[in-house]
Amino acid sequence: MLLFLLRRVLLVVPVLFGLLLLTFVLTRVVPSDPAAALAGDQATPQQIAELRATYGFDRPLPEQFLHYLVQIAHGDLGSSYFTRRPVIEDLIERLPATLELTFFALLLSVGLGIPLGVVAALHHNRWLDQVLRVFSVGGIAIASFWLALMLQLVFAMELDLLPLRGRISITGDAPPHLTGSYLIDALVFWRPDILRDALEHIALPAATLAFGSLATIVRFSRSGVLETLQKDFVTFETAIGYPRRVIIAKYVLRNSLVSTVTQIGLLFGGLIAGAVVVEAVFDWPGIGGYAAGAVFSADFQPLLGVTLLIGAVYAGVNIVVDLIHAWIDPRVAETM
Repeated sequence: MLLFLLRRVLLVVPVLFGLLLLTFVLTRVVPSDPAAALAGDQATPQQIAELRATYGFDRPLPEQFLHYLVQIAHGDLGSSYFTRRPVIEDLIERLPATLELTFFALLLSVGLGIPLGVVAALHHNRWLDQVLRVFSVGGIAIASFWLALMLQLVFAMELDLLPLRGRISITGDAPPHLTGSYLIDALVFWRPDILRDALEHIALPAATLAFGSLATIVRFSRSGVLETLQKDFVTFETAIGYPRRVIIAKYVLRNSLVSTVTQIGLLFGGLIAGAVVVEAVFDWPGIGGYAAGAVFSADFQPLLGVTLLIGAVYAGVNIVVDLIHAWIDPRVAETM
């Protein structure tokens, strides 16, 4: 297992390098000039040229990329061209909010998706299975921004049950800082008032973000359980008198959720990407909104930092998923 983990970690390095190279090239070939944006509308061509030289935009692209790699090797992700703040400080400040939202949405997707998928498989072709199949198709088809607006309209504006936006009430206090996650910090320091407030604020954005992933997990869980139920060992265990609930819990689930666990790792990347839209709609102070602002202002350093950070987090989550996959099916570690 240790050798399997080492191989998976080593594979992350070229992936992150390729991701960073692709993003760096794309930010340089887009028809936007950060030097002109920094200089302003009234700047002269000479002033714009001076800014290009100051920030190194006039150097050859390979030289710029090599300089950026040296920066990263020293733990420096650069500074924003507009705010002049170090990118790493902005990311450290905003990352806990995005991770809290993403993992809460993933927890909802897995916690509800797997049981619903199992229920759909056990009621194959009955009315409950048909309802869940319609739900799974709809969950994949519905756009997240539309769902976010509808949830705001119904639960925040019409019923006034949940907050419209933000991470915590304007009049409320954040919990003492430990992890940056309001939910975890409120639990650790046992602030039930803050915990309730944070749960109310995260409910709608997390439900929006989780909806598509939930539908996908329902589909994969259902198909995995249906396939496993056709296996000979299930027929044999049923024939010798094992209780059905024992067969499902002890044998069917472990053999049918391999593809679902693999899919969870892939869904995590989709959740982070979808967080950009969700954070914008719900005014959630995470790195999604930070990245969107960097795109609109042609501020390349924050965009590169966000790309590298998301790639590293995504790779780390997939390594964990691979370890869980190998634990469920030890043959995986032997073949990789």
